[in-house]
Amino acid sequence: MPSVSPLTILGVAALVGIGAGAIVSNIDDRSAQARLQAPASTSFVLCHTGGGTNCVVDGDTIWLDGVKIRIADIDAPETHPPRCQSEADLGNKATLRLQQLLNAGAFMVEAADRDQDRYGRKLRVITRDGKSLGSMLVSEGLARPWGGARRPWC
Repeated sequence: MPSVSPLTILGVAALVGIGAGAIVSNIDDRSAQARLQAPASTSFVLCHTGGGTNCVVDGDTIWLDGVKIRIADIDAPETHPPRCQSEADLGNKATLRLQQLLNAGAFMVEAADRDQDRYGRKLRVITRDGKSLGSMLVSEGLARPWGGARRPWC
């Protein structure tokens, strides 16, 4: 039987350990990115410009712990700037309702099909008890399902 140097054994062991650590780390990173639970104590205020900690920008955009998130499964009316008065009115209602939903208790932030949009916002689906908060806005007539592109509200 050929002899193997202790240095070779240590090198192989180190490579195996590094590889296993990278796999575990990658799985942990993906699962952390896939689902993040926001505690029930998180309180959201309204914000319309700049960075925020925990605030609602409009009916489909929020800041959560300093990260700008676009709710991936809906399209809500624009509020800044709206293109007509009916869009402004509906957009303000959607914004206030999203704030209510977020402040109603703990929720999950889940990965969407893409990590971020062309504006650098993280694309996420927000759920509570397995139901999308976005779909709640849709069922209330305050948003529509995301169809892959913005459409006019006016």
